[in-house]
Amino acid sequence: MLTCFIRYQIDPFQRDAFRDYARHWGRIIPRCGGRLLGYFLPHEGTNDVAWGLIAFDSLAAYEAYRVRLKADPEGRENFQRAQSQRFILREERTFCEIVDGTCPLPAVD
Repeated sequence: MLTCFIRYQIDPFQRDAFRDYARHWGRIIPRCGGRLLGYFLPHEGTNDVAWGLIAFDSLAAYEAYRVRLKADPEGRENFQRAQSQRFILREERTFCEIVDGTCPLPAVD
């Protein structure tokens, strides 16, 4: 399994716009074939970096997802909203593989 780790540089004064953007992906990504692990906003410390994590069975599954995503009307609308409101200043994608036996593990009481 591969995880697409997306690092966003956001406008810290538009946190709510990014939060809304991320919530839309909560519906869109699974519909298009991605396994959404979550979106994360900064809480303390650096205030202009957010993250999104999406898992795929393979690089081919990611490529098929991207095709479906580009054809999805709500996905296109969400991308357009980000461009017009300019709350995302920069975006980086890194593909990682999960180390077996490390994710997810329950907390130990």
